[in-house]
Amino acid sequence: QVQLVESGGGLVQAGGSLRLSCAAVGRIGSILDMGWYRQAPGKQRELVAAISSTNYADSVKGRFTISRDNAKNTVYLQMNSLKPEDTGVYYCKVVVWRMGANDYWGQGTQVTVSS
Repeated sequence: QVQLVESGGGLVQAGGSLRLSCAAVGRIGSILDMGWYRQAPGKQRELVAAISSTNYADSVKGRFTISRDNAKNTVYLQMNSLKPEDTGVYYCKVVVWRMGANDYWGQGTQVTVSS
C-alpha cells in the first residue's frame, strides 16, 4: 500500500513563504504524476500544480513552484509571497501505476496566512 507523508504547513504572515513536501512510501511501482491541491472551507478542492506539465493555477502563477526529487519519491511546493486567500488545507496527490493507474492522497496539511 502507498502512503503519502506531508509536512511543511503552518502559520505565516502575508508576504511570507512556506515549503511543503510530500514523500511517497510503500509499494510504489511507477509514479506517473505528482501534484498539489488545496481546499478552503466551503469551497471546492482545486488543483494548484502538477509536476507532469509544471502547470499552475492562475491564482498562484509566479508565486508557487513545484519540484521533485525522484530518488526520494518526494514532491515539493515552494510558496512565496503568500496571501490570506492562499489559506486552506493542502493535499498531495500521487498517481501510481500498479495494475492500472491509482490515485493516492496525503492527509492534508493546514496553511494559514494571516493579514
